[in-house]
Amino acid sequence: MNDSPMVEIDGLEHRYGKNIALAGIDFQVERGEIFGLLGPNGGGKTTLFRILSTLIRPYAGTARILGTDVNQHPEKVRRHFGVVFQSPSLDKELTARENLVHQGHLYALNKSELRARCDTLLEQVGLADRAGDRIKTFSGGMQRRLEVAKGLLHQPELLFLDEPTTGLDPGARSDLWQYLNRLCKQDGVTILVTTHLMEEAERCDRLVILDQGKIVSMGSPTELKQQIGGDVVSLQTADPETLLCQLRERFDTSAEILNGTVRFEYDKGHELVRDLLTAFGENIDSVTIGKPNLEDVFIRHTGHQFWEQNLESTR
Repeated sequence: MNDSPMVEIDGLEHRYGKNIALAGIDFQVERGEIFGLLGPNGGGKTTLFRILSTLIRPYAGTARILGTDVNQHPEKVRRHFGVVFQSPSLDKELTARENLVHQGHLYALNKSELRARCDTLLEQVGLADRAGDRIKTFSGGMQRRLEVAKGLLHQPELLFLDEPTTGLDPGARSDLWQYLNRLCKQDGVTILVTTHLMEEAERCDRLVILDQGKIVSMGSPTELKQQIGGDVVSLQTADPETLLCQLRERFDTSAEILNGTVRFEYDKGHELVRDLLTAFGENIDSVTIGKPNLEDVFIRHTGHQFWEQNLESTR
């Protein structure tokens, strides 16, 4: 039995001309987990997705699925994964069942096997009662669930999802993620998802945070947030530079200015508020205190906010 990790990335590099998309990254995805690639546009996650799904070859390094190099044996690794791309791939003039049947023909599934798989998947994604309806009558959430069904038709062990909830309303997002969790925990399918949404990354078992082609942090959402430790305090003021200097002198903080807001991390920050307002109340318009989130982790490791840098989204 193959006991290799589901995905292994070693020293992976890629570039587009002089633009570095991946700068020698390393990580593993274990079997039976939902693993996230979180990063802003241009962070490198889409390039990594394309390499793993055998659409492009890396500049250097290796990517393996179940121990098999995706470059050297692309046909072999394709049997093990399904893909749901960000761009829709359904024929809206066909019915839900017809879309699945055409996908099944690509995998040379025999008639009886294909019929059974279509029935099972339509039931699993909650579309059995709409099997004969044309896709153009489906909501965005229904279409996305059918996209997932297409990716699972050949019973892969690994499912790649690129920005799976793009364009969906909050309710449809929640429904899709409930299904993905059942798929992973009950059926044992390993899921690798790219996202730029913090709330989606929170749903992953583990994730890597990417910025400018580099992994800036990796772990479970809880582990990553624990890196911050204390509270995150944000101060709105008309004169952030002056307030920043005052804070550093009086409270010995590592405060910084991000988009006009003075921000710092402080153990038991709520206990500091009274002292802050007593000392600098005339210079403070508002105070916000919160527990660390994944954006705070991103800021800690990069020094800038998630959407601050306008990088090329083609990376």
